[in-house]
Amino acid sequence: MQDVNGGFPGDKKITVVFVLGKHSLLESGPGSGKGTQCAKIVENFGFTHLSAGDLLRAEIKSGSENGSMISSMIKEGKIVPSEVTVELLQKAMLESGNDKFLIDGFPRNEENRATFENVTKIEPEFILFFNCPEEEMEQRLLSRNQGRDDDNIETIRKRFKVFVESSIPVVEYYDMKGKVRKVDALKPIDEVFEAVKAVFDPFHVKVR
Repeated sequence: MQDVNGGFPGDKKITVVFVLGKHSLLESGPGSGKGTQCAKIVENFGFTHLSAGDLLRAEIKSGSENGSMISSMIKEGKIVPSEVTVELLQKAMLESGNDKFLIDGFPRNEENRATFENVTKIEPEFILFFNCPEEEMEQRLLSRNQGRDDDNIETIRKRFKVFVESSIPVVEYYDMKGKVRKVDALKPIDEVFEAVKAVFDPFHVKVR
């Protein structure tokens, strides 16, 4: 498979930031706008925003042979191989013409992480981690979904457990390397972005 770094003119340094967060388990709860934050980063710092999930869905929609294979695996309850997801990310990176990328909702587990680094030969600059305590997520669900709280709380607890088991080891791996930047996701969107800006400013990537 082609090396992403080798695919860019002049062998430019490729900057990758992984975006993960517990608060995304809340879907569209107040102040939990991970998508909004990514859009602001794109606008202010010149990154290209890539979502592994969006790329998989687009591949399925394209009707390609690869898309059919992905669709079949999902329908059968199987996990799409990390190599397939990384290949789609790599292709999107090369086609973008950019050298700075936000990769959203990825890596979801250690295998994703190892495959991305092995295939692309790129280590992320850092992980942008939107933090939201489980207790707060439960409180927001209780206030938002009156009448069917138990089902929602059970669902959120299961999803939180999966997140902790799968994604937290990835965060811990990069934390040991000093590559995790945590942001409090509970604040209003503008305040969250002020914290995000403080994370990105030292990297001197702002579009002037």
